[in-house]
Amino acid sequence: MTELSPTTIAKVRQSFAAQNLMTMIGAEMTDLAHGTCQITAPIPDNMRQQHGFGHAALTFGLGDTAAGYAALSVMPVGHEVLTSEIKINLLAPASGDRLVAEGRVLRIGRRLIPVEADVWAEQDGERTLIAKLLGTMVPVPIRPAAT
Repeated sequence: MTELSPTTIAKVRQSFAAQNLMTMIGAEMTDLAHGTCQITAPIPDNMRQQHGFGHAALTFGLGDTAAGYAALSVMPVGHEVLTSEIKINLLAPASGDRLVAEGRVLRIGRRLIPVEADVWAEQDGERTLIAKLLGTMVPVPIRPAAT
């Protein structure tokens, strides 16, 4: 397995820290390796739908973010990624204390990076797979800031 450089780790973690949505919901990046990323978050009361389950938007946001940072972990310095498209299959309600999203790179391409993510709801240490995401990230060169 390819080790992540300290520069890559810092780039990914700094980018994650700048994600307002992830900060708002109390999400944490709990694992990062070459081509993989895990993010965990509580299910806040203000992110529940009318039946009391975590809203699908929360599930989608965590899965998309985990897949995106998995892709960013394989990018060279000077590049970011953007989601080009991503599909979600909701398999079960987001019922539990927290959500765990694990993103993975399926193939490292020059122009397209296919990714997937699984999202689990966790309650008392028991996990239930609640969603599978499949998508494509696009590498984007970072443009220097105008002076």
